[in-house]
Formats: sequence, structure tokens, C-alpha cells
Amino acid sequence: MTFRLSSRAALRFATAFAVAALSTSPGPAFASDAQQMCTGDAMRLCGHEIPNVQRITACMHKQRANVSAGCRAVMDRDNTARRRAAAGE
Repeated sequence: MTFRLSSRAALRFATAFAVAALSTSPGPAFASDAQQMCTGDAMRLCGHEIPNVQRITACMHKQRANVSAGCRAVMDRDNTARRRAAAGE
């Protein structure tokens, strides 16, 4: 029972990471992409940082070379959006 609760909590935090940390756009499609593509990677690579979303985010960026292709695409899209926003486009 404790393991089940811990797994649920870990999944919630990994999902929160995927949605909050990677999404610069409030659009539900983008948030859904981030959640779908990155939750597994967040659990696998950075589960030890749960429940700290900021540490999960930092870990995911450090582990970028090890994330799945889908998650990397979401991260790249996010980085491009941030650069454009910073440039005032």
C-alpha cells in the first residue's frame, strides 16, 4: 500500500514537472505533449529528485542527452519558444 501511494505521488510530481517545467505556452496541446513525452523520462532519470519540481527540472536539463527523442523534441520546442520570447519576436 505504501509503495502504491509513493508511486502515485511520484507520478503526480513527474507529471507536474512535464507540464509546468517544459511548458512556456498555456495551450493544452503543448502541455499534453510535454506530459505524454516526458513523464516516463522524468520518473526514470530524475525520480530521486521527487517531490522538488525545481530539482526535477534541473535534473532533466542535465540528463537531456539521455531523454527519449519525443521528450527532447518537446524540450527543444520549449527552448526555441523561450529564445523567441526573449528576443521579443
